[in-house]
Order: sequence, then structure tokens, then C-alpha cells
Amino acid sequence: MKELIYFIKRLYSFTGKILFINLFGMVLVSFLDGVGMLLLIPMLSIGGILEMGNTSSMLGLLDFLKDFPESIGLPFILGVYITLVIGQSLLEKSIAIRDVIIQQGFLNGLKEEIYQSIMFVKWDFFLKTRKSDLINSLTKDINRVGMGIKMFLLLVSNLIFTVIQIGIAFWLSARISGLVLICGLALAFFSWKFVKQAKLLGKETTQLSRKYLAGITDNLNGIKDIKTNTLEVSRMQWLRTLNKRMLKEQVKYVKLQSNTRLSYKLALSVIITCFIFLSVNLFHSKPEKLLIVILLFSRLWPRFVSIQSNLQQLASTLPAFKVLLDLQNRTKGSAEMDFGDDENIKPLYVKKMIECRNVFFRYNVKTPTYALRNISVQIPTNYMTAIVGHSGAGKSTLVDIIMGLNHPESGDLLIDGVPLTGKNLLALRKSISFVPQDPFLFNSSIRQNLLLMEPNATEEQMWEALELAAADDFVKRLSKGLDTKIGDRGIRLSGGERQRLVLARAILRKPSILVLDEPTSALDTENEKRIQEALQKLKKKMTILIIAHRPSTINHADQVIVLDQGEIIQKGEYKQLINEKKEVLLLEK
Repeated sequence: MKELIYFIKRLYSFTGKILFINLFGMVLVSFLDGVGMLLLIPMLSIGGILEMGNTSSMLGLLDFLKDFPESIGLPFILGVYITLVIGQSLLEKSIAIRDVIIQQGFLNGLKEEIYQSIMFVKWDFFLKTRKSDLINSLTKDINRVGMGIKMFLLLVSNLIFTVIQIGIAFWLSARISGLVLICGLALAFFSWKFVKQAKLLGKETTQLSRKYLAGITDNLNGIKDIKTNTLEVSRMQWLRTLNKRMLKEQVKYVKLQSNTRLSYKLALSVIITCFIFLSVNLFHSKPEKLLIVILLFSRLWPRFVSIQSNLQQLASTLPAFKVLLDLQNRTKGSAEMDFGDDENIKPLYVKKMIECRNVFFRYNVKTPTYALRNISVQIPTNYMTAIVGHSGAGKSTLVDIIMGLNHPESGDLLIDGVPLTGKNLLALRKSISFVPQDPFLFNSSIRQNLLLMEPNATEEQMWEALELAAADDFVKRLSKGLDTKIGDRGIRLSGGERQRLVLARAILRKPSILVLDEPTSALDTENEKRIQEALQKLKKKMTILIIAHRPSTINHADQVIVLDQGEIIQKGEYKQLINEKKEVLLLEK
């Protein structure tokens, strides 16, 4: 419940006085509805349907109607009634529109806040968090929180309406109203168990939703492996099993709602029967009072049902509130830096060198295994440095340290002799372009993918970058050239074409540091040669850092760093190291 209270406070911070204005509007709507019911008394009296006796005197406010002629009084009362109904309807419409603006505006702000907090967390947060869980939080969980906020506001609205209607009923007949109210409270107490069951089902819904989205994400990411290894049947079996669990959970929830409605209907029939019997035989209520109270409670009782339904639906969304608040707390605890002044931060151009000095790093500080141990190395500017070694030797980890994604457990990363801190981290990132081994492209055109890195680039600059990346020929052959749509993750292009396009995007930014992870692994000999020539030209203009396995990829490197089990075992020029048997074995494996 504390999570719900937290988000309600956030809602108030977002809306301010407008929230209370809406609540006042709800009170006014409920009051007008009650007044409309009270107008039934003079309508029935003037119309001669019932003899109301001194009832009008009891109401006080309607005494003046006694002196109205019947020909004028009834039209007047009907006109007032219609005016009240129109006013109430217009007010309800205004409140409903404002409610949507409040709820959706708050929800949009919450989405932006959580998405921003995820974007600006430390890299190790993503190493510890499943991507599908983040997607689920940003979609289903946040929508369920929005539904919970809506249910809360509806609950408040129903409570206000109920309190006012009960007040009017007590004004008319305290004894009869007290009897019905006691029955209603007893029923609410009895049905509290339904609310608890709804909360448990909500938790199960959250877990199943996460499992479904996680599985679907994994399957679609690995669809090529699934098809080539004929795993379609097993994946379908996984989905069928999960669907059965989800169906079972939904049936439980529908049964819960049905049981609630059934309990209320049975209780309502019993209470109405007892109410009429006791009113006539015990309280000897006048017909006019009894009629009005029955009319009031015929409209009031569905509100009891609605309140119970609101409570159940609100309870079922509470787990989503907890998940979202936990995510917010985790992202706050892993916040990397303040990106609020991002536009004013200029790229950091390295003048002399990047240096790792006695760097130690572990992904989990509770384990004794280090991913990097005692790394000390200098990377001169405008040189090409290659990092090689077996798989798992620590190559990517070292590069992540240099790019400021991971931070040393001990030791320092120095930029021109100055330690890398939160103050210059973003400036360093702005000076880096990264080409991953698994190239990532957005589902848009080639032009849009290039402009993502450099929004102000001209078409001439784009073609220049494509030429340097050996990508200009295949782009020219495409029917729409730069405006060709390349599909999800660039699936309409070959692996080599995707890699060259990502390289072109990185070059377009004109970074001072270019980091490449196996840049030629998916290229043929001819295109690899073209990229090597491009890198030869670029290394005099920028610092190039390459992770590689192929000897041909690093044969032009000014410095080669050999890693094994997280330690530097060799470093020097390529020609010097290639003559050592140990290095030859590393490159061949």
C-alpha cells in the first residue's frame, strides 16, 4: 500500500490544485444527483400520484412550492429537474475530460522519467538486469499503474457520491437508512477477503507477464538459431504451457469477480426484502418516505458494488506499483551522472594519451575472480592500438573501461594525465564512436540511421563516410539509395553490409576516438582490404582502438596489446610480436 501512497503523492505534485478542483466537481455532481432525487417528492405530490402530507414541510427548502398552482408548479419542477440533469451531465463531462488529461499526463511524465532514469544509469545496471524486464516495466507495468491510478480516482468518486447519498437518506429517515448502512458495512467487511485474493492474483499476473515477454524477446532475438536448429516445436510447446498458466490465472480472476457479484446480488435481495418488511411492519414508514429512500438506495447500492469492484481492481494492480517503485529506486542507486546540461558539454579531445594505471576490475565484488588484473597500458592519440587474446581474456572489459562504461575497482583511467570522473565522463563519451561486433541498426532508412549519429550531416558527408567504410557501392545499387528501408535491426541487409553501414555511421560523427569490435569479421577479403585502407587514413586523424582476432585486421596497428585471463602478457608493435611463437598461437585460436 505504501507504493500506492507514494504514486498518489506524485500525482498530487503533478496536478496541484486541479486534483482538488476535480474532487470538488465530484462532490457537486453527487449533490446535484441527490437534489434531483429529492425533486421527485414535489413532482409526485403536485402530480397527484401520492399524497405527500407534511413531507414538503419537513424538507423546508421546498415549502414555497405549496403556493404554486398545479398548472405552473409541475412544469416548473420538471424544468428545474431537467436543468439539474443537464448541469450535472455537463459537469460530469468536464470532469471526465480533465481526469483523462490528469491521468494520461501523469502517466506520460512517469514514462519519460523512468525511461530517462534507465538511459542514464551505469553500464553494470544493464549487465545485471534482464532487458525484457525493463520492457515489461515500461509497457505493461506502467499501464497497470495507470489503471490503478484510475481505479483510485474512481474509488474516491464513488465514496464521495455514497457519503452524500447516505447523508440525504439519513435526512429523510435515519432509522431506515441506518439499517441499510449497517447491512452495507457488514457486507463490505465480509467481502474484504475478495480484495486480498485480487492482490495475490495481481502478483501472479505480474510474474506471468514478465515470463511471457522475456520468452518472446529471447525467441525473436534468436529466431535464426531457432530456425536453423529446428527448435520451432519446442518453442511452441513453451508458449502453450505458459498460455495454459495465463488462462488458469485469468479464469481465477473472473471467478473472483463473479463470486463477488453473486455475493452482492444475493445480499442485495435479502437486504431489500428485510428492509421493506421492517420499514412497513416495524418502523411504520410513510409511503412517500419509503418510496424516496428505496429510490435512493436503488441508486446507492450499485455504488457499494462499484466500490468493491474498484478495490479489487486496485488491489490487483498493487504489485505493478511495487515493481515500478523498485525500478525507480534501483535506477537512482545506479545513476551515472547528471545529463541535464548535455547540450553545453563539448567532446573531450585527447591530446597525448589515454592511460590505464594499475587497473583491477570484477563484475561481482563478492567473487574472487577478476576480469582484469593490474592493467597498466598507454594508448597514444592518433595511433591504432589493437587488443587481442582468447575469448574471455578481458578484451571487451578493457575497452569498456577505456570508454568509461565500467569503472575500475582499483587503479585509474587517465585522460592526458587527468583521472576520468563524472565531470569529464560525458565529454569523453561524446568524443567516441563505437562499432560493435553485432551491428545494431534501427528499423528505418539508411539516411535516418546515418543522421542518428550526426543530425546535421550533409548528403555529401554521408556518401564520404559510406565510401570510407566500403559501403558506398552496395548503397548505390539499392533502388532508393539512402532512402532504402532496411528492416528490423537491418535484417534486409547482409551481415557484412550491416557492419559496413554501422562503421560509416561511426565515421560520420568524426570522433577523436574510434573503437571497433571485430570490424572485419563479416567481410570478404576485398572489402576488408578497403576498410584497412580507410583505417590507415583515419588513424592519423583519430585514435583507433580495435578488438580483433584476425592477423590481417591488426597488421597495420601501431601497438598490439595481448591479454590472457585478464592480464597483459605482451605488448608492442605487430611485427615484433608476430615473430614470437606465443603470439602466433593466440592469433590462430
